[in-house]
Amino acid sequence: MPTTCGPAVGLPWRKQLQTVRRVAGPWLSPRSRFTFDVMTATAKTKTSASAQGVGTPTIWIDGEWCDRSTAMVSVYDHGLLYGDGVFEGIRVYGGKIFRLEEHLDRLYDSAKAIWLSVPMEKSELAATTKEAVRRSGITEAYIRHLLTRGVGDLGLDPRKCPKPSLIIIVDTIKLWPEEVYESGLNVITAGTPIPHRESLSPRVKSLNYLSHIMAKVEGIHAGADEVLMLDSAGAVAEGSGQNVFVVKNGRLSTPPAYAGILKGVTREAVIELATAAGYQVEQTVLNRYDLYTADEAFFTGTASEIVGIRQLDGRVIGTGRSGPVTRDLRARFQTLVRS
Repeated sequence: MPTTCGPAVGLPWRKQLQTVRRVAGPWLSPRSRFTFDVMTATAKTKTSASAQGVGTPTIWIDGEWCDRSTAMVSVYDHGLLYGDGVFEGIRVYGGKIFRLEEHLDRLYDSAKAIWLSVPMEKSELAATTKEAVRRSGITEAYIRHLLTRGVGDLGLDPRKCPKPSLIIIVDTIKLWPEEVYESGLNVITAGTPIPHRESLSPRVKSLNYLSHIMAKVEGIHAGADEVLMLDSAGAVAEGSGQNVFVVKNGRLSTPPAYAGILKGVTREAVIELATAAGYQVEQTVLNRYDLYTADEAFFTGTASEIVGIRQLDGRVIGTGRSGPVTRDLRARFQTLVRS
């Protein structure tokens, strides 16, 4: 998926609209050529990290460096048309990428599981990711890797996509203000379950998050901060984009990977930290009763980090605020990511 990001950098946004173009594959006729503009209002009213004085969002697309106003993808890319691809989200703390190797391992595993080849060696992708962070100048960043099937036609056949497309985005992310981490989240159980694990393994971090987005929309309409998703049998699975932990009598419990959850990198870090701190940790099937009657409960995730749950479906959990174990693990996590 060739790109023409570079030449338009620094031009007025209307001129960029005329100049920066993405052309479909050479097998299409001239009539089938197209452009896809993703600038929208961002070129005119930038709400990027640069406005905060902490660097500039930086994007790498198939070997070309772009900024937020010039980065473009083809409307024939199967990642856009069908969600055919995988992704990763990674944090940068104080300029240091947290567990880059683990995230890239999962990206390559996800790609392999869906018969998709990453068009770079892992070491080269790691080096490019570090260069993207360096170029951005953002020291507290969020990195998004996207690997799509690539440009094809309007059919499903992946053979029509001759080359995968690889994208790296370095920007910032903040899900909630700091006070939410002190007070905890108001959560409801979503009616939308996670996809069946034999349909597409939840271990695959797929570009298709529609079920999780539908669950998130349910929570928004109910006035909740976040949602808890169940599997098709009614067992607790995860949040809309987080793993979940329960604390009862000083013991931590979390659903096991075989229950149909994404095996989160932050989840693994929390298990390691909790074990080292002397907490008992078990991976076991949970139901909502376990959360309703818990002393504490919290979510973990790359974007969320560690955030407490103060109530679920109207039931107050513990004291109704982030509990002592949650706060202790969050403090240990912050020490870890900045060590």
